[in-house]
Amino acid sequence: MNLKLLEPEVQNFIKENTSADVTALALQKNPFPYLEWAEVLNQVAARQKAKDKLPLWFNTDYIIYPTKVSVEQTSSEKAAQYKASLISGGGLIDLTGGFGIDDFYFSKNFKKVVHCEMSLELSAIAQHNFKMLEADNIECIPGDSTETLKMLNEQWDYIYIDPSRRNDIKGKVFLLKDCLPKVPELLDFYFSYSKNIIIKTAPLLDITAGLNELHSVKQIHIIALDNEVKELLWILEKGYTGDVMTETINITKEGNEVFNVMHNDDGIANYNLPQQYLYEPNSAVMKSGAFDAVGKHFGINKLHKHTQLFTYDKLIDFPGRRFVIDEVLPYGKKEVKSLEGQKLNITIRNFPVAVAELRKKWKLKDGGDRYAFFTTNLNNDKIVLLCSKI
Repeated sequence: MNLKLLEPEVQNFIKENTSADVTALALQKNPFPYLEWAEVLNQVAARQKAKDKLPLWFNTDYIIYPTKVSVEQTSSEKAAQYKASLISGGGLIDLTGGFGIDDFYFSKNFKKVVHCEMSLELSAIAQHNFKMLEADNIECIPGDSTETLKMLNEQWDYIYIDPSRRNDIKGKVFLLKDCLPKVPELLDFYFSYSKNIIIKTAPLLDITAGLNELHSVKQIHIIALDNEVKELLWILEKGYTGDVMTETINITKEGNEVFNVMHNDDGIANYNLPQQYLYEPNSAVMKSGAFDAVGKHFGINKLHKHTQLFTYDKLIDFPGRRFVIDEVLPYGKKEVKSLEGQKLNITIRNFPVAVAELRKKWKLKDGGDRYAFFTTNLNNDKIVLLCSKI
């Protein structure tokens, strides 16, 4: 960590260029001969990334940032606040501390937090920033977290882990055994230091695959921000063998959409042709795969076994988007041609033609305030639902 980045003139430059084009800045002469120009530019770029994602860090003076990529990959403040709201206690140890966003918010609910980080540089940056943020109950320990656990030899209320995928692993299948630390192998070792383990993973991880690799899973939280799934949170309790609760949350500016379901609750779906209203589950619910359970819980009907859209003749609260169905068209040349030239927000669900191809084939424009769902009904008929968003 280069403390010369904290010089007032450097900090002023970083703030003054909050909206600057970093690529254009790179072509200018370095005004700070005692610093590498790339270091300064990284601070500018990383702080720009933090503006919306990490507003507290962005608005705090003398914060030092790691690489722009690290900022892109770290938890957002909103996700970190949600995670911290789930737990509290005396002591928590984070085995993969990183930039420290999660630990800052955990520290508000715990007497002591230990931030472990393999990278000396990142550990020093986190320690400095915690001081700037006045989080004085967080201890930063660089090095191998496995050795740190052994060295401290304490019992913790919670162990928190965010395993990262190894660079040498190729292919699309995401497995925990391909990440560092190797949580499935180390799980029993971790349980010797805490009865409660929380694992954060990328949304790419298949839930069934994760359950097959782990044991003692009590809850799975699927966290979405503005309808984009950002992370999965696995809450493990030593010796737990009961049913797994899946909790979905979509954090939006308008409020939080929450839907909880037992992992093995498949439900029995009811089907119907399009009624007055259309319901589209948010991305967190979609990731859970609990489609039939959604229909059962809210008493609404699926359009088709493989069409994850629901319909009902009453307007209800729902974890996702709601629409009024204005018109139902058969997917035929004559009917769809009547839409030619119109502005439509197109979504496909259980439909064989891609959105780009539909736009090109039927000369449809993007945008506007009308929504068109190209889908399949319970009779296996291809249809178009023209809708207005509620």
